[in-house]
Amino acid sequence: MSTVKLRIDVLRWEVFYSAITSMKQCFLITAIATAIQSGAAYEQELFNTQELSSPFLNSNQALDKITVPKGFKVQLSAAEPSVQQPIAMAWDSRGRLWVAECYTYANSLLRFDMRMKDRILIFEDTNHDGIFDKRKVFWDKGTRIAGIEIGFGGVWVAAAPNILFLPDLNGDDLPDGQPEIILNGFESDRIRHNIVNGLRWGPDGWLYGRHGILATSNIGSPNASKEERVKMNCGIFRYHPVKKTFEVVAEGTTNPWGHDWDEHGQLFFINTVIGHLWHVIPGARYKRMYGNHFDKHLYELIPQTADHYHWDVGNEQWSDLKKDGMTSATDAAGGGHAHSGMMIYTGNNWPKEYRGNVFTLNLHGRRINQDKLLRSNAGYVGKHSDDFMFTDDVWFRGIELSCGPDGGVYVLDWSDIGECHESDGVHRTSGRIFKISYGKTKMLLKPLNELSSMELVNMQSHPNEWQSRIARRLLQERAVKREDLSQAQKSLRLLYEKSESVQHRLRAMWALNSINEVDQSWLLEQLNEKNEHIRVWAIKLLTDNGKVSDKVLEQFESLAETEPSGLVQLHLASVLRLLPFSKRWDLAGVLASKDTFANDPVLPLMIWYGISPVVGEDRSGAIQFISKCKIPKLRTFTARRLASSTGTNEEK
Repeated sequence: MSTVKLRIDVLRWEVFYSAITSMKQCFLITAIATAIQSGAAYEQELFNTQELSSPFLNSNQALDKITVPKGFKVQLSAAEPSVQQPIAMAWDSRGRLWVAECYTYANSLLRFDMRMKDRILIFEDTNHDGIFDKRKVFWDKGTRIAGIEIGFGGVWVAAAPNILFLPDLNGDDLPDGQPEIILNGFESDRIRHNIVNGLRWGPDGWLYGRHGILATSNIGSPNASKEERVKMNCGIFRYHPVKKTFEVVAEGTTNPWGHDWDEHGQLFFINTVIGHLWHVIPGARYKRMYGNHFDKHLYELIPQTADHYHWDVGNEQWSDLKKDGMTSATDAAGGGHAHSGMMIYTGNNWPKEYRGNVFTLNLHGRRINQDKLLRSNAGYVGKHSDDFMFTDDVWFRGIELSCGPDGGVYVLDWSDIGECHESDGVHRTSGRIFKISYGKTKMLLKPLNELSSMELVNMQSHPNEWQSRIARRLLQERAVKREDLSQAQKSLRLLYEKSESVQHRLRAMWALNSINEVDQSWLLEQLNEKNEHIRVWAIKLLTDNGKVSDKVLEQFESLAETEPSGLVQLHLASVLRLLPFSKRWDLAGVLASKDTFANDPVLPLMIWYGISPVVGEDRSGAIQFISKCKIPKLRTFTARRLASSTGTNEEK
């Protein structure tokens, strides 16, 4: 491995801060008063509680410790004191990077430190040299921030017990007023490292986030009653910014701390301890580190998508790393059980062999793991590929990574020692942002928010997914404002109908949905498309409001009769949870009448999760289902549930 490194002199920030502190007292008083009146931020006094048991490297020394594959270069884009305790990031349409600093992160195992306040910063690289030369403080009054996203005239913030919205409609990089509580009820008092986190826009126009295992939350709008609230323990959720609807998408695992979509719009997330990579099917119930799902009749849970672990599973417990350090077997396997941050690379800067691969930061291994995503059976499998980045800096705590507007990848380094199960203090005055790129990058020629709607349509065929994602969100925002998008709609239809690229057709489909230009009749026609991913998204968008009309259900049942794709069958099985009990048997029966994917690790379970509650209510329907079912696991589970409902073998 070889590395080309570009340095920055972080002393320019130190000089800046030193100059401020040496000014005359009267000037300081005036400056602080002005800052308060204008709503601008000024620095809080930070303190460290982490014992320096290992030497702390300065930022350039830390850069020297990083190695990446030949041809790549690593840059230090920002470092303390300009960024400290970075925990989350998001991009705006101008290509600026927004970073959340979490100073309230706890010293103890259970409590956040409310003496501090978290901040949201804006970084900009004005001359496109890979180094951020402009920095603003957007907000400095946060607590427990663990996720941010930009859109719809403001900033969305995961700050337990709330998800907040900070409006900035005039775009002056200052909040227009007090934060609006969008959702509340996320547990915050008894946890710290399984807290609600990670907000990101999905291709369907919903805002997705993650929830950990340590506590159960009761989530709803601020005025929601107890009955209206949604119970959630761990998994993935989504919220619609226009419809104001909250949903739990999938449940299980331990502590999801990273998720992303591939070019076909399939969602994957990263996790710790019990397996790292998981494919999201709405309604899925995954294996858990401990405890039970709310439904006791699941019988079996969906395993991880990867076919490997990143530690010496079977010979080493996940907790051994904390006590004994990494064994050579674990080092070879990937570095350990703890993962944070995830990216599926869909940029246009790295070589083609990296496109579509999963990249995640490995805490104990101090590296970036890489998995290849392949279609397997009904779903996917993650295959271990060469680990991508390594560092010998024991303070490196990579926590998030993201592809930017030029295809380069940015990595947040929390920069501390210890890990989440220790309470040995916090080092608040350190943090770095690294950039990894290959060869020459192409700068963003014009902020996307300044583009016409027709130009945003053209972004749907851009080789960097970053541009298409931001452009879709902007089109969605313009649709909400009732701007005239008739020409954009025609161009998107043309792209969908004429393009030979499945990815471009999907982007056009998602964009049409974002501007409310798809209807039931058109989506039903797309169920006849040759490509499985188009059919999957027709199913997803036909049920996006959580309802299934009789006409749509009839078409789903007809599709299930002849559908060869296991991925399409998975999403048809996902629909079962949305149907009234009386209407589940026909679709489930068609899916279970084929044994092509009888041994698939996911499809039989997704069908079971859909029919399990019905078995206890409709014994005759269940018996009829068994008689035609060709999937042994479903016959066994149905018989077990029938026995349970009579009280003969199990408690109800």
